[in-house]
Amino acid sequence: MGSSGFLGRGLGAAFAARGARVHGVSRGGPPPGAGPSSGRTTTATCLDLLTAASGELRAAFSAARPDVVVNAAGRAWRADEAEMNAGNAVLVERVVTALAELPGPPVRLVQLGSVHEYGAGDPAGGTGERHDPDPVTPYGRTKLLGTRAVLRGAREGSVEGVVLRLANVIGAGVPEGSLFGRVAAHLGASAAARARGEQVTALRLPPLRAARDLVDARDVADAVVAAASAPSAAVTGQVINVGRGEAVVMRALIDRMIALSGVDVPVTEAAEAPARTDVARQCLDISRARRLLGWSPSRGLDDSLRDLLASVLPPERPSHSTPLGITAASPAGEGN
Repeated sequence: MGSSGFLGRGLGAAFAARGARVHGVSRGGPPPGAGPSSGRTTTATCLDLLTAASGELRAAFSAARPDVVVNAAGRAWRADEAEMNAGNAVLVERVVTALAELPGPPVRLVQLGSVHEYGAGDPAGGTGERHDPDPVTPYGRTKLLGTRAVLRGAREGSVEGVVLRLANVIGAGVPEGSLFGRVAAHLGASAAARARGEQVTALRLPPLRAARDLVDARDVADAVVAAASAPSAAVTGQVINVGRGEAVVMRALIDRMIALSGVDVPVTEAAEAPARTDVARQCLDISRARRLLGWSPSRGLDDSLRDLLASVLPPERPSHSTPLGITAASPAGEGN
């Protein structure tokens, strides 16, 4: 679900590469690159998940006859709280209900949750799954409602539900509504302007003092595949953090993006707002993912940034290979 989106495209490719029969469902239909070249194991249904009636969802699931459903759909950027509630909470409840009505054994449902469900989390170390969620943003609140719907379905035995609580995801194709997508788009436009002999404009950004846990989209795909194939007893009813276990200061990350791009762009950072609506630091304890999924991140942040930049910059831009050294914390260790 959400197969044509930023995460959904990579998830479908990851499952197909492992020989799975993949059926994508999204409002936009098949993602770019899908079709005959994708092989007989990949099919797609065009369905607006936010407006589809319950009967349409049941029909789509019945036709696909899935063993595993991955929900990568939802609303994040450029949406108000009502729209986020529809995409992140109400949709999940309807999916759980529709899957419960299918004949046969319960379907594995892998729900993509968010670090924003925790709110402030652990102020010093990595936030573990036992930490009581206290979201402070509409996105976090609505994603938490979706998580609770999946866990309730797992308790009732209607689905084999597992929630992967993702850190902030970065990589090629990240939407422009996100901070990273916005910066990448500006760098791409600046490179094009410089090639035409035009002046480069300043990059104006909100305050960048916050520290965030970040994870590569390809590492997320690996974690989802692991959750889809893990023994039921190991993952059903579980919330599992998926991140790098490090907190990175956003100003350092943006400076690194600019350095890797080879485009000298001035940055204007807004003053800190008197009352923040988000949290200053996010860092996940990922020891449960290691234990239950055998998963840990394998891509460095430089790799993620280069992939993102390669999708917006001219191919002749120089490559910078100095290692990234901007983490604000060591990977969160065992203990959950």
